[in-house]
Amino acid sequence: MAKASCPGRTKTRLVPPLTFEEAAAFNTAFLQDVAANIAVADREARRWGGRLSGYMAFGPPRSEPFFRKILPVSVGLIEAWHPNFGDCLFAAVKKLLVLGHSGAAVVNSDSPTLPTALLVEAAEVLARSGDHAVLGPSTDGGYYLLGLKKPHRRLFEDVAWSTESVARQTLDRAAEIGLAVHVLPSWYDVDDVAALRLLRSELYAGVSFTPALTTYRATHVRQLFDVLLRETDLAQRLAGEPGVRESADVANPSMQRAAE
Repeated sequence: MAKASCPGRTKTRLVPPLTFEEAAAFNTAFLQDVAANIAVADREARRWGGRLSGYMAFGPPRSEPFFRKILPVSVGLIEAWHPNFGDCLFAAVKKLLVLGHSGAAVVNSDSPTLPTALLVEAAEVLARSGDHAVLGPSTDGGYYLLGLKKPHRRLFEDVAWSTESVARQTLDRAAEIGLAVHVLPSWYDVDDVAALRLLRSELYAGVSFTPALTTYRATHVRQLFDVLLRETDLAQRLAGEPGVRESADVANPSMQRAAE
């Protein structure tokens, strides 16, 4: 699920400490790493006979040239721009199933280090017989992945999008229609300065959000960090944000609570 990068309109919750231009650049790098991660997951899935195809469900309208420029030609594009975010998600799922795929998963563009193993696990679950879903909950109460085998519209109805209730309400909707859900381990979204610090620690210090899982290396994001840390005062801006602990303190929510 992708939004074209535009300074002042993309990843604005990261401003400050980032500038609008830097936030847009991170959005682009996130998209490129998500696409690359799906390609790696496809290679992993082929070991057991699976197959993953990567798409970007994008907006706003007429932004296709941006995505063609930054993504490999192997990544398909689906315009999915509706007033309600649930309609965007449902439109993407429905389109993928109409294209002939046996399962469809919508994945966020805010988790560039999401472990490849979680994408592979979602694919394995969707490859099993029977109708069921896969949910990857985010630590903020949303979800980073939702996989389906049929276009169950109910999962996207009466959901308070962009709140901490999204994952819970989605599970409630699944229970209403009797749909079994395989729940993946939680992961985090990079949508504030604390998460940006954690992202830096994952890439430079090997601090994993979940030690049992190997994070994706996110080379595009790492390259952008390299440039900004070398050529700007980003390190000072990250360190100087008041009221936020260093990334090592938020590597695990329970560790953060203990420290406080």
